[in-house]
Amino acid sequence: MKKIIRRTAAGIAAGIMAAAAVMSGTSYAEVTPNPVISRGCPAYSGANPATAASANDEHYFSFWFGTAPDYLAYDLSGVPEDQRKQVIAVWYNTSSYDRIGNYISRNMEPSDYTVEVNAAPGGEYPADGWKVVSTVEGNTLSSRQHLVNMEGYNWIRLNISKADDDTGKQASVNFDIHNVSEGVSDSWLFLGDSITAGGMNNCYGTGFATFVNRIDPAYFPVQENGGIGGITSKDGRNNIDRWLEDSPCRYVSIAYGTNDAWGNQTGAENYYDNTKYMIDAIIAKGKVPVLPKIPYSTETGVNTYLDEYNAMVDKLWEEYGDKLVKGPDFDAYFREHTSNLSDGVHPDSEGYEAMRQIWAETMYANVYKAQSGPTEPSTGDDPEVTLWGDANCDGETNMADAVLVMQSMANPDDYGVGKPDGITEQGKVNADVYIPGTGITNADAVTIQEYKLGLRDSLPVYADDEK
Repeated sequence: MKKIIRRTAAGIAAGIMAAAAVMSGTSYAEVTPNPVISRGCPAYSGANPATAASANDEHYFSFWFGTAPDYLAYDLSGVPEDQRKQVIAVWYNTSSYDRIGNYISRNMEPSDYTVEVNAAPGGEYPADGWKVVSTVEGNTLSSRQHLVNMEGYNWIRLNISKADDDTGKQASVNFDIHNVSEGVSDSWLFLGDSITAGGMNNCYGTGFATFVNRIDPAYFPVQENGGIGGITSKDGRNNIDRWLEDSPCRYVSIAYGTNDAWGNQTGAENYYDNTKYMIDAIIAKGKVPVLPKIPYSTETGVNTYLDEYNAMVDKLWEEYGDKLVKGPDFDAYFREHTSNLSDGVHPDSEGYEAMRQIWAETMYANVYKAQSGPTEPSTGDDPEVTLWGDANCDGETNMADAVLVMQSMANPDDYGVGKPDGITEQGKVNADVYIPGTGITNADAVTIQEYKLGLRDSLPVYADDEK
C-alpha cells in the first residue's frame, strides 16, 4: 500500500520553480487534462449575489445559496476562447447521490433547472439573450454533469426554478466549469455505498481532484460523489443504466460490497453477478469501469464473509484485464489501519482523507501515467549502482536533479528526452521517486528536494508504512 504522506509542499515546489525559472504545464500522462476554468471568474446571482463567489472559489465547503427562482451565472470572457469551446458544467451538493436506500439525505439540491449560455460581452451581467442548452425536471441526484458547446459564447448560467427542500425554493451548490475542448477524458463518477458517500465527497477534507492536482498540476478532474448509504450491489445494478444515461463522465468506479457481505445477505456469487452487470453497462456506454477492493471491517458480520467477496473482485480483475481499471486495495489498507475505522465499518475523518489520497495515487498510477523505458534506477554510467533521484545521471542526488525534472516537465523541447540538455530515459526512471513506475511529475521534483532538505529519510516513497 502507498504510504500516506502529510506534508505542505507548496513552498518547496515554489523554490524549485524559481530555480528552474520555468512554469510547469507538460505531463507524460496519457489522459488529456480537463482543467477547471471557472475558478474565481466573475459570478452573479439574483436573489443571493453575496454568496455567488462561494460557488467557484477553491473551497468546496463553501456554497452558493439561492432562492428559486434564481440563477448562478459566470462571466467566462476572460478565459481564452480555445479553452472553452466545449465544457463540462458540473454542480455539486452534499445530499446522498439519489433518493434510494434506507438513509435518504436531501440538502437543497436543484430539482428543476436549465443550463444556459449567452454571447454577450463580458463585464456586465446580461439580462437578455440567454440560450437554453440543457433542461432538467424532477432531478433526484446530488450532482450532475452537463456537456455544453460554448463556442461563440462568453457566459454560462445555472437557472433554477425549483429546489428539493420543504419549500421548493432553497438551493445550495458548488458549480465548476471544465475545459473539454479536446474531448472528455478526465471526468469521474464514484458509485458506492455509505463509505463512498463519506469518502468521496469533495466538501470534506481534501478531495480526490485536489489530491490528483497536487500530484500533477496539469490535472483537476471532474469528480462526482455517487455514494448512497445502506445500499448493495443489487441497488447499483438496478439503477446504473439510469445513472449513466445522460452522464458524460469517462471513468465510473463501482464500490459496493460491504452491505452485501454484512451477514452474507446477498451471497458472493450474487455480488459477482451484479458487479459484472454494472461493468458491462459501463463498457456498453463507452466508459471505463473502475473496481476497488471492498474495505476491511472489524465488524464480525462483515469480515466473516469479506474474503469471499473480495475473491470475486480478483476474479473480475482477471476476467476483464485491461478493460477494467484496478482500484485501490482498501481491504489491505484497513487491515493495517483499523484504528481509522470509527465504528468498525466506516472510516473516521483521517481514514476518509487517506482513502481520497490513495484513490488519487492509485488512479494516477493505473490511469494517468504511461509506463515505458527502463524499470530499475541507475546512474547510467554503472548499471550496478542504484541511485534514486539522480535525474541527470551524474552519480549524485541533489537539487540539480529536482531542477532538471521541473525543466523537463515545463519545457520538453529543450529539456525533454533526447535533447542535448535534457533528461534521459534512465534519468526519468531514477527521478520517478514519488510513485515509482508511473513516470515523473512535479511531485517527484518536490520529493527529491524534501530528501535533500532532510524532510525525508529515504527514497523512493512508494512503500509500506515502515518506510
